[in-house]
Amino acid sequence: LLLGDVVEADDSYTGLHSRDVVHLSLAVADELGLDQSARRDTEFAALLHDVGKIRIPGEIINKPGRLTPEERTVMETHTIEGEKMLAQVGGLLGTIGGIVRSCHERWDGNGYPDGLAGEAIPRVARIVACCDAFSAMTTDRSYRKALPFAAAVAELRTHAGTQFDPT
Repeated sequence: LLLGDVVEADDSYTGLHSRDVVHLSLAVADELGLDQSARRDTEFAALLHDVGKIRIPGEIINKPGRLTPEERTVMETHTIEGEKMLAQVGGLLGTIGGIVRSCHERWDGNGYPDGLAGEAIPRVARIVACCDAFSAMTTDRSYRKALPFAAAVAELRTHAGTQFDPT
């Protein structure tokens, strides 16, 4: 929770977004009937999926428009930075770091940082990725307005089997 507060102190949008992703991810975990251990991992991974963004320059995080290819490359290191930070803490959070690293992988293998595909992506990371995208779509961002709930659900369905786990 302290690391979650650090993320929120560094960037209030990211902190509020992470809390929303926790809420959504736990609802999905419960719907899927995940056991207590997987549910706990889901909660921590959702809370900390963007913790590495505290290592990304503020001018990239808060840029009001689209990122350049160079800026996107820097932004995409946040999953690796998050994994490194959590590994330094060790214990349970060290384990969660591996999941955090995979939260931007895509079902079709076109995600980052490792290009994992399908079931090679940890299940918890697949849950967080979907909930992260839904939260991002349904909130105003510096570069676009929020989508209506129904439109965001339609986007998830459209990209099931490519970006998102079809289940």
